[in-house]
Amino acid sequence: MPENAAEVTAAGIARLAGVGRAAVSNWRRRHADFPKPVGGTDTSPAFALAEVEQWLRDQGKLAEVPLRERVWQRAEAHPAGAATALRQAGAVLLLVRDDPGAWRHPEPDALARAARELLERRFGGRFPLGAPVDPALLRGAAGLAAELGPRQAYEFLLGRHLDANPRQYTLTPAAPAELMAALAGPARSVLDPACGTGTLLRAAEAPHEVRGQEADPDLAALAALRLALHADPAAEVEVAAGDSLREDAFPGLAADAVLCHPPFNERNWGHEDLAYDPRWEYGFPARTESELAWVQHCLARVRDGGTVVLLMPPAAASRRSGRRVRADLLRRGALRAVIALPAGAAPPYGIPLHLWVLRRPRDGAPPSPHLLLVDTAQAQGGAAPGGEKVPWQTVRATVLDAWTAFDRHGAAGPGADRPGVSRALPVIDLLDDDVDLAPARHLPPPAAGAGASELTDVRDLLTATLRRTCELAPEPARSAPPARWPLTTVGELARAGALVLRAGGQGSSGPGGGPAVLTEHDVLAGTGPTGTLPEGPREDVPVLVEEGDVVVPVLGRGAAARVVDAATAGAALGRNLHLLRPDPAAVDPWFLAGFLRGTANNRQASSYASTATRLDVRRLQVPRLPPADQRRYGERFRTLAVFEETLRLAGQLGEQLVQGLYDGLTDGTVRPE
Repeated sequence: MPENAAEVTAAGIARLAGVGRAAVSNWRRRHADFPKPVGGTDTSPAFALAEVEQWLRDQGKLAEVPLRERVWQRAEAHPAGAATALRQAGAVLLLVRDDPGAWRHPEPDALARAARELLERRFGGRFPLGAPVDPALLRGAAGLAAELGPRQAYEFLLGRHLDANPRQYTLTPAAPAELMAALAGPARSVLDPACGTGTLLRAAEAPHEVRGQEADPDLAALAALRLALHADPAAEVEVAAGDSLREDAFPGLAADAVLCHPPFNERNWGHEDLAYDPRWEYGFPARTESELAWVQHCLARVRDGGTVVLLMPPAAASRRSGRRVRADLLRRGALRAVIALPAGAAPPYGIPLHLWVLRRPRDGAPPSPHLLLVDTAQAQGGAAPGGEKVPWQTVRATVLDAWTAFDRHGAAGPGADRPGVSRALPVIDLLDDDVDLAPARHLPPPAAGAGASELTDVRDLLTATLRRTCELAPEPARSAPPARWPLTTVGELARAGALVLRAGGQGSSGPGGGPAVLTEHDVLAGTGPTGTLPEGPREDVPVLVEEGDVVVPVLGRGAAARVVDAATAGAALGRNLHLLRPDPAAVDPWFLAGFLRGTANNRQASSYASTATRLDVRRLQVPRLPPADQRRYGERFRTLAVFEETLRLAGQLGEQLVQGLYDGLTDGTVRPE
């Protein structure tokens, strides 16, 4: 094989053939003609992609692989790396978008030559095509453009590259990017000086001029192609490679809006080299305040009256080393709002990040006397554990309602001042020794000021709920000796056609298209579906749940099963979940769900072969009972489910009452007597 031949790992072979890695290992053992490793290590060998494809084709194992998977495999195995491959594929996709008829049946040499000329023409030679050129990749990209469309084809390939290298890139999720773009409003020209993959610029509202800069040259090239494919063909797209603080590519720019997710906590941002830089209008940032350097860089590249929106770490609002810069931003009216997002909004996911909204002051205009503070964590009751669930519709509505009212009418705007959620605070009240701008420090919790009357309502509801739990509580004293039923398994029921067994697919807590996703957390917590399907083309069709389905978590969570109700029907089934769709004439769903929750049943069907206990759903057992007996047990299990939900509600009301009393007593709205 030539030295630059494309190579593929066992995992890549498995994706090509649509099988698991164990199947690839079996092929290597059982077939003497399976291609021999050409590189890698003993534990992770690499194989020549051409040889593997030919072997799979000869064995009839390649025919069903989708075109997009084959194209991604070529890109992933490119000798010069996936970033170069995506540059080549992106250039072809731009060609197809601009002139689809000319590249319906492309000649490899002509396609490569045209792609090279396009990159030179569109980006001034900053992002060359790279070598070697893979003709199969170019032809595949042209075919994928015809199948998915040029833009969606590139989004798919770029998404696969980012998913394969999660530790290499810090990405801005689509939901906070769209919120930041909405805060900035419509703009003819937009800049992102730390653009990454171009997510913030892609979220902007159809600008005519798009400018971006990224320190990583490969990432800058990928962002340039992504934005060129996303923007209107008449729009002007320019992306430069380099460090914006040290090597500003747009020194004379005065954009309408700047969106930025700067790198956090950088000590080597240029403190020694940039001491006398004219961008520091609001004070020279300390070495530990790289984020305040980015704030001032963004303000220096926006026109008078233009808007800047940055995603910031919460420490930037309160560190003492940055108090002088924060104070001057307030005094001159540049900083207009600080918005606390829930934990889980963007990486690092364990930290509740902030959005800063700034306006470059106009000459002669009086500075704004107020700063808007918004705490969305309080507005939506806090993020779920680990930041798994962020209700973006609620967060977005809360932020935009408060900002729109404040931006139009100042502190007097209706909706700008909501107890515990948003408040327009006089700037003079913030100019103390700390200049602490963290919203949580200045917004009382929503429970404060609720008063004894509202707490009485909570107590009455709790009393009624506890009374209901007493009515629903089972009577264990009437238990009988253990029954000796004939048993069957879920696997046997599936083979007999009494039920359909399906596994869940991909879903996330970020934005996406299509139906909501019922996640493992939703099933365990008894909530509605809160996940979403990822954007772009998917390799698998999502499994949609129907009323009467039984959903079972399979990963180390103990006995759990849930019958899908009308409100949840239509959601997509998330990962680590299995769906059992019983034939109502053969199996009662509540009877099935109830017996699946038995502790002994789950123990005998669980695997302890790894550090995480995994449930083998097919091994779960249910009794063979006539339909009438099934319905009798099913009705009892249904009442137990109602009892369980009532207990959950009682716990929530109890916590609300206790915390409300603590808050009321400590702020004086509730008296000890």
